[in-house]
Amino acid sequence: MAYTKIRDLREDADLTKAQMAKVLNCSQQAYSNYELGQRDIPTDILIALAEFHKTNVDYILGLTKTKKYYKEL
Repeated sequence: MAYTKIRDLREDADLTKAQMAKVLNCSQQAYSNYELGQRDIPTDILIALAEFHKTNVDYILGLTKTKKYYKEL
């Protein structure tokens, strides 16, 4: 489920996989594997994704439909 959320978030931000990989300081292949669900997303990358997209980890993991950024609470 997380892989579809990170793809949607990336596309909503009009970023390529290469651009997102650069933001996360990982290879494009590693990021692509996260989006395809072929590799589990490490905790540090998950947090970085939530921070970058101004959302929360629970949203990315599919535990809530609320995109609310926790730092805005």
